[in-house]
Amino acid sequence: MAKKKKKKDDKDIKLKAKVKKLRAKIKALKSDLSAVAPAKIKAKTVSVSPLAPAHFPKLPAIAGVEFASAAAGVKYAGRTDVMLARVAPGASIAGVFTTSSTRAACVLDCQSKLAMRVPKDAGAAIIVNSGNANAFTGKNGQKAVDMVTGAVAKALDLPISRVFSSSTGVIGEPLPFERIVLAVDGLAQRLSGAGIEDAARAIMTTDTYPKGASAVIEGEGGPITIAGIAKGSGMIAPNMATMLVYIFTDAAIAPARLQKMLSRQVDDTFNAITVDSDTSTSDALIVAATGQSKAAEIRDLRTQVAKNFEAGLRDVMMDLAHQVVRDGEGATKFVEVRVTRAASAEDAHKVAMAVANSPLVKTALAGEDANWGRVVAAVGKSGAKADRDKLTISFGDMVLAEKGWRAPSYSEADASAYMKGDELVIGVDLGLGRANKSVWTCDLTHRYIDINADYRS
Repeated sequence: MAKKKKKKDDKDIKLKAKVKKLRAKIKALKSDLSAVAPAKIKAKTVSVSPLAPAHFPKLPAIAGVEFASAAAGVKYAGRTDVMLARVAPGASIAGVFTTSSTRAACVLDCQSKLAMRVPKDAGAAIIVNSGNANAFTGKNGQKAVDMVTGAVAKALDLPISRVFSSSTGVIGEPLPFERIVLAVDGLAQRLSGAGIEDAARAIMTTDTYPKGASAVIEGEGGPITIAGIAKGSGMIAPNMATMLVYIFTDAAIAPARLQKMLSRQVDDTFNAITVDSDTSTSDALIVAATGQSKAAEIRDLRTQVAKNFEAGLRDVMMDLAHQVVRDGEGATKFVEVRVTRAASAEDAHKVAMAVANSPLVKTALAGEDANWGRVVAAVGKSGAKADRDKLTISFGDMVLAEKGWRAPSYSEADASAYMKGDELVIGVDLGLGRANKSVWTCDLTHRYIDINADYRS
């Protein structure tokens, strides 16, 4: 009897072990399936910002660039969340990225690839997903980047070093890269020169509208066209403000010259906006120049054509940067903070950002309260050189405070009426030097809290 009982116990132990193994396999299979299967979370409907443009602009096609987009189910079911751009061989690529010390894997990967030497005839591609930032995800972050860019490289017959990726969305969640990889072949088959608007929609997160801008300048021998798209609504602050920007042009220009132009236009455009003073882990601004314009190559940055091209590039960057602020989470006011006569450029920037980022200033704007004392306080905390008796505060054309106290011409009724507008200018004249700086911000409403309080749900 004892032997029979022992045999039965042994069988039970073996059976339990098998069941345990099977359960582990089932769990692993379920995990794999959930990673590949599209998400079932429904996207929330949002109302369009009251500061939004009437419609998406009609952007010109850029010779040598094609776009495609898809709903891969990265986070939400049925929402277009991946875009692919293919750039023709011979293109120049330049970029600037967030200076965050917790940069996402895709940002680090792009920076590394832009530092590489590439053949002059190499093509390129950019793939972007929304719904997941692939940031602070450890070694899995780089694996996800490699899998996605590798799939694009294979589908488009490109070296992986010429495939750039961006991700935007929730931080700290592993990117379900399998869903994006599954969508790559379809994206490659649908590439079209007319797909830029859909691409702009695919990269949106909390954005309420897609953002686009363009410019055309006259080159030597023909026109040069520039078109760009952007996403950004929250977590927007300078240091290459979560903001993604992709600009395309048919200009013929070497990568080093393109990079120089881009880098010197960032400070007064994308580094001069703020929604909430939070710098993203994922910011990226990539410019691709295909060289397919009939205009002659831009070889000397001192020529008039080069200056005109840089001005056009700046215009597109400024337009997109302003659209990001106009779509600030919960925004109802678009505000320029205009600082003049600061002792130094650094001081002008400090004061402008102190005012633009002040929660007290921003909530006063939301409440349409002409509380210019909040501006005075922000100037005082900025760390910049300031003199009470030389400081002038204005709202629009109205001087509210000067020479150390409230201006004799001050009218509470006029100031309150001005605050009801949806586009405002706050002027701060420090009266100490010749440095000026403008930055753009928005108000801080309860809607901002609503959006960010349940961002991950």
